[in-house]
Amino acid sequence: MEIYEQIKKDITGSYYQQNYSNDGQRFIAWYLRNIHNLDPVEARDCITDGAGDKQIDAVYIDNEAQTIYIIQGKFYAQETVNAEPLREVLSSWMQIKDLDALQDAANDRLKTKILDISNALQNDYEVVFELITTAALTADAERDLENYNNQLATDDSVSASIMLVDAEGLKFRYDEALKRARPYINYDFAVEPGKYMELTIGGTKAVIAAIPLKECIQIPGIRDGALFRRNVRQSLGNGNKVNKGIARTIRNDAKDFFFYHNGITAICSKLQVTTDTISTHELNVVNGCQSLSTIFNCSEAVKKAEDAYIMFRFYEIKDAETADKISVSTNSQSAVKARDLRSNDKNVLMMKKAYEQRYTDGYFVTKRGENVNTAKYNTSHIINLTDLGKQMCAWHSQRPTISYSETRIFDKNFSQLFHADYPPENMQALKELMDEIKKYWIPENPLQLNEAILALKSYMQYHQLFAISCYFDIINGMPLESVPNPAKALQVLKAHNLVEQIISMTGEDLNMAFENSLQGAQEDGRVFSPQNWSKAKASIKAIRIAVRSHYNMAGFISGGAQLKKQLQQGLKLDNVDFEARWTAD
Repeated sequence: MEIYEQIKKDITGSYYQQNYSNDGQRFIAWYLRNIHNLDPVEARDCITDGAGDKQIDAVYIDNEAQTIYIIQGKFYAQETVNAEPLREVLSSWMQIKDLDALQDAANDRLKTKILDISNALQNDYEVVFELITTAALTADAERDLENYNNQLATDDSVSASIMLVDAEGLKFRYDEALKRARPYINYDFAVEPGKYMELTIGGTKAVIAAIPLKECIQIPGIRDGALFRRNVRQSLGNGNKVNKGIARTIRNDAKDFFFYHNGITAICSKLQVTTDTISTHELNVVNGCQSLSTIFNCSEAVKKAEDAYIMFRFYEIKDAETADKISVSTNSQSAVKARDLRSNDKNVLMMKKAYEQRYTDGYFVTKRGENVNTAKYNTSHIINLTDLGKQMCAWHSQRPTISYSETRIFDKNFSQLFHADYPPENMQALKELMDEIKKYWIPENPLQLNEAILALKSYMQYHQLFAISCYFDIINGMPLESVPNPAKALQVLKAHNLVEQIISMTGEDLNMAFENSLQGAQEDGRVFSPQNWSKAKASIKAIRIAVRSHYNMAGFISGGAQLKKQLQQGLKLDNVDFEARWTAD
């Protein structure tokens, strides 16, 4: 019960006591903050627990991973728990399949999240039902968990799975979050003669072996993730498309599994082979987490699978740096996103070359996960392809509503956004403007933004960038959706010391646009989803109205006439400094 005591102590803190009404909610908030790494505002926004929660304590939508987490928490002092919480999770799954009915019966916080869930499902997000508990499941509950996951795996209506995070799993994830050292796994694999081969490559010992699937479900550390501590990601459950395919093969074509599957890559500090055993010391699977987790979740089918094997590659690696490189490299065959495919695009490479020639102390990061030597380069001149795409979408396409979507930016709209002759000064200007905006999106909330806006900072910051461009349109009398040159815009803002002023004003405008839209929805009796609003064109219109109203009313407030004059002078550009927006919808 070590982790229970740790959490019990942590949730006595002022944040948990002041923002949540009971220990159940505090436990969920602790999990969101410590495991999902959300900030205090984001965590509070996810909580749906209370009367009318329909067995859904929290909803967290991870847009980067394209995953919807439906969370049910049980903060228990006892050591074991029966299948009742699992049945509650299954109940929430059945309700998710009928969102209209669920919304009718849900509390207000859940009603809002249902809109977000619906939107995410339309974009093919996966659903992970997380049962988090400080206890361990009984043997009967363990069997129920496997049966429920099997039911979800065979349901093709949506990709979904149940993930148990029990006391053991909580402790592991918490320790990993704190970067604590954990004991590694030592395990002896049973092998058959003629089904393995020893190699020495570049002085490194390696073994390639056909391991029975039945052996895989015996390997320790699959459930709590300890086996995958060096893997680039943990299990996604057996509900996504790839893992469903693995489960289908196990049930229908187990004898051909070896031929259909790429295999597992494992590293260990010591590797010994005898006639019928491969002994590993400090074992770590760096590629194959999804596969082994799916095999484990199909354990009953695996036990019945005769002549079913999977290929393992064992490497004896003694230094951590090499181990990390292997982990990253061997995961490159995972589903590749459009953003990754564009890293070597001709236009991107020409933009990179132009930027680094213009800013000789700078660096243009084109590949996801690329490490940049900050001692070698000027950090103010390091730009990122993903960030630039989002900024161009908000500024040049005037669509901050899709800045969150890497798929839209790097797939559907890539050719509209990325041009080989795009000036490096514009790249730098967008970066600097966004960096200035981010200085104000902090817990102290100097812009006094609505808390729901702060909870969506990964979306809404781009709306503020868009609002800055709107001021240039209005002050220069340009047609709707004209776009100022970002380098020229930043230049005049700096020259007239108006950067801080424009960020303060656009913060007010974003707040006004949001709260006016919220009030309108409440007056009409409609459910208002902040996340959906941030993705809808209605937010663009609301921001434009707020910006124009703010500017027009400036002359009627104390000191406003002087401010209006400053803006007219400081944001003045020539007509040639504007162009039509780039199409993105």
